[in-house]
This record gives sequence, structure tokens and C-alpha cells, in this order.
Amino acid sequence: MTQFFVLLLGFLLSFNSYAQQTPNVAAASSLQFVLPEIVAAFQRESGRLVRITYGSSGNLGRQIAQGAPFELFLSADAFYVENLVEKGFTIDSAQVYALGSIAVIVAKSSNIKLSENLSEIGMAMEQGKLTHFAIANPEHAPYGRAAREALQSYGLWESLQARLLRGENASQATQFAVSGASAGGIVPYTLALSPVISRVSDVMLIPQSRHQPIRQYMVLLTDAGEVAHQFFEFLGGAESQAIFRRNGYEIPDR
Repeated sequence: MTQFFVLLLGFLLSFNSYAQQTPNVAAASSLQFVLPEIVAAFQRESGRLVRITYGSSGNLGRQIAQGAPFELFLSADAFYVENLVEKGFTIDSAQVYALGSIAVIVAKSSNIKLSENLSEIGMAMEQGKLTHFAIANPEHAPYGRAAREALQSYGLWESLQARLLRGENASQATQFAVSGASAGGIVPYTLALSPVISRVSDVMLIPQSRHQPIRQYMVLLTDAGEVAHQFFEFLGGAESQAIFRRNGYEIPDR
């Protein structure tokens, strides 16, 4: 019996040590289709695991500032990362890991057909064919801010106000746009390209000139351990960059 408890104690201590070596990573919800592939590649190379929590960059940034036990933060833009750097929650400075884009999506079954100037969106409103249109909340989701800027550039922002469905994050906005809750929406291009979305939606990439650049930053947090450092380095490596590109991102020059 004593030997059993010794073995059990050894197992629990080993399990606890292993769990402590598995870092918690906070990641923008727009990464939900690309990051699992990168995590799998990292696990194959290193034999190490990471845990991912997805959400809007603003909400994740606030959680980190309030003491959430994350070791690495992958934001969809610079603002929330810079705020954490200024307040001393990070190690060193942040690094751009990808450049994002946005796209308009509508259901393939819709009678709304996409065109370069989005004139069909205005026409659909006038004809009563568009009652809701989805974007991420611009107040805390970078892709929502880009969507707002694009709609402003097309002259549609004001007229769409009463019809906007604002998702808590980019993922929820995409769900609204494909579930029938709205007639369509502006979502991250990487999500629009995913098989589950592109199979049921028409997709049109919005030119970068229609919105401010979506520079996505990552930063190590003060409690980052060895595995978090390894994953940070892996995210900037050639294999991760190739995966980002395949999923609709651009890779910045460093």
C-alpha cells in the first residue's frame, strides 16, 4: 500500500510539472483556423503542447491586465499589445507576426451578388433584402475597426447603422454572417477562406486601401516559461510563415 501511494504521489507530481510546462496562449479569434495547424507543427517538432484561448484582442488584453495566467499574447493589432508593454506585463517588445485582410461574405443562396464597389449592399437595403449585416464590434475587435473603415470608405457606414449585428469578436461576427442571422458581413479573410465558410459563402477580398493595415502583433508576457519562448520563436519561423500565407495572411518584412 505504501508503495502504491509513493507511485501515485510521483505520478501526480510529474503530471503537475508537465501541466505547468504547457503554456496558456491568448489568441485573437481570427486565428482559430490557422493556429491549430501551427500548434500541431510545433508539437511534432518539439514534442511540447500549448493551450489556446480565443477571444477578441481587446477582451484578452483586459484579462491579461487583470492577472489572467497567459504566457503569450497573439493580438490582431498593436494597440492592446502596446498597452500591456507600457504597463509592464510583457517581456521585451512586441513583434509583428502577420498582416491581416478583410472580406465581404454573403450566402451562396443569397440574391445579393458582390461587386467591387459594394453597391449591391446599398441596393439590397433599399429593396428590403438586407435586414442585418455582421461585423465584429469595432470598440474592441481590430477586424471590426477595419470593417467600419471599409464601410465608411464605401459610403455605407451611416446607412447600415440600424442593421448592424456586432459580434463580440471576429469569430462570432462570422457565425452571424453564415448562420442566417444576417444577410452577410465583413469578416477576416482568413476565416472566409476556411472550408466551412467558403463552402457556403461567396467571398470578396476588400482592398487594403479601404482600411488601415491590420498588423498583428505577438508578445511574451512576464510569466512566460521555456515552452512559451520556444513557441514564440516557432511562430516567427519559416514553417509557421508558410501556414499563415496558405490561410490568407501576408508576412511582413523584418
